[in-house]
Amino acid sequence: MRVFLATVKGYRTMSRKSVASYFVVAGIAAAVTAGFSQFGGPGLNAAHALNAPAAQMSAPLGIASRPLPDIATLVEQNGPAVVNIKVSSMTKTSAELPDELKNSPFGEFFRRFGGQGQQGPAVPTHGEGSGFIVSADGIVLTNAHVVAEASKLTVRLTDGREFEAKVAGVDKKTDVAVLRIDAKDLPTVKIGNPAATRVGEWVVAIGSPYGFENSVTAGIVSAKSRSLPEENYVPFIQTDAAVNPGNSGGPLFNLAGEVIGINSQIYSRTGGYQGLSFAIPIDVAMRVEGQLVATGRVSRAKLGVSIQEVDQGIVESFGLPKAAGALVAGLEKDGPAARAGVQPGDVVLKFNGRAINRSSDLPMAVGEAAPGSSAEIEVWRKGRIERLNAKLTELTEPKVAAASDAKADGGKLGLAVRPLTADEKREAELVGGLVVEDVNGPAARAGLQPGDVILSLNGKPVNTPEELRSLVGKGGKTVALLVQREGGRRFVAVPLG
Repeated sequence: MRVFLATVKGYRTMSRKSVASYFVVAGIAAAVTAGFSQFGGPGLNAAHALNAPAAQMSAPLGIASRPLPDIATLVEQNGPAVVNIKVSSMTKTSAELPDELKNSPFGEFFRRFGGQGQQGPAVPTHGEGSGFIVSADGIVLTNAHVVAEASKLTVRLTDGREFEAKVAGVDKKTDVAVLRIDAKDLPTVKIGNPAATRVGEWVVAIGSPYGFENSVTAGIVSAKSRSLPEENYVPFIQTDAAVNPGNSGGPLFNLAGEVIGINSQIYSRTGGYQGLSFAIPIDVAMRVEGQLVATGRVSRAKLGVSIQEVDQGIVESFGLPKAAGALVAGLEKDGPAARAGVQPGDVVLKFNGRAINRSSDLPMAVGEAAPGSSAEIEVWRKGRIERLNAKLTELTEPKVAAASDAKADGGKLGLAVRPLTADEKREAELVGGLVVEDVNGPAARAGLQPGDVILSLNGKPVNTPEELRSLVGKGGKTVALLVQREGGRRFVAVPLG
């Protein structure tokens, strides 16, 4: 189970190995609920509730008449298609000097001539996860992080049968893996439609938390289309169904007994369940499964833009009707977007007719398109809508961009700036811009830093401090600076007060 460990300032992602120590000491607590429980069982105050006057028991028509969910039948019908996955792997240890020798002359020799810090022998390690059967001839879906670096995978069914599994393919970008087992006439799950799922609907998770096989938990859909850090291709389903380490890769069912997601991640301050669980929508997973089974790899389309969120400052400076869309901060040189005429400062409102409400919607929409296909892009540019057509290419692993030492600008903004030198332009692959030498006032409050490179103001290029000062004077109450920092670009809205 991938875990987001919450800190005072926010959350960060921890690997399964790094959170293992949390799981060893984690306890399991049960809370007793007063009155009637969620699933209809009487709690501590059941007698009081049963004796309450009818007027006090009344509920809006259409709610009181709805029956409680029949989770037991759902589990009986679908539980046999949910499997436990045992993972064996070899983990390399570090070569550590014994404590009694660390301060000896031999210890100094060991550190200086190659012993200390080198990798030691590999030792066997074991883990567990969950999965579910999508094809009667032995196709199993799970998470990519469950099977990562596995030397042996064993799939165990509820009837006790065990099969050694082979990895048919892994897609790390969506955290989906496909396994094959040599078996036939296996029980399978039904595939549902996550798009038809409503927030507030009941959902059921089945998996092997902490190794307890075929454990069942239930809750509701808390939200849809959640974007998580470093996860650009998955609009996660958020639920409050209890999900813990070992649930990873297990199915999330709706009350029709259909799988709508793969349980993948949790958000936690402790490393264990705290009411925030996230599942990969099954339509995303099945698209990946189809490609992995057919070719062993997943191909995705590429647009070739770097984007950022549209906030209220951008809305005001760009004259947008509302805070929606994906703001284009940079373009890949000679990429599909650049060839189609997309420009920095454009706000993508639609992609192939699909509304882009948040910046995270765009990579998801592009990722669903086929490489080589044409896409219609609707952008907001200088106060009006433009429609462009792009020929998408295939996404490859991105190259690491070289960091730039260039910096940004000055004036009424609170900036001291200078033009880029010829060497800085060549290193940053720029034709112009202003390096920030010092920053305070409005620019500092907006987040600019020494070393930033200011490329434009309100969409107009700046190459001299005089140009910048002139544009600031004409810019209104808020100006939008296109800033390059360490090879990446983004727009920064600076209120001038």
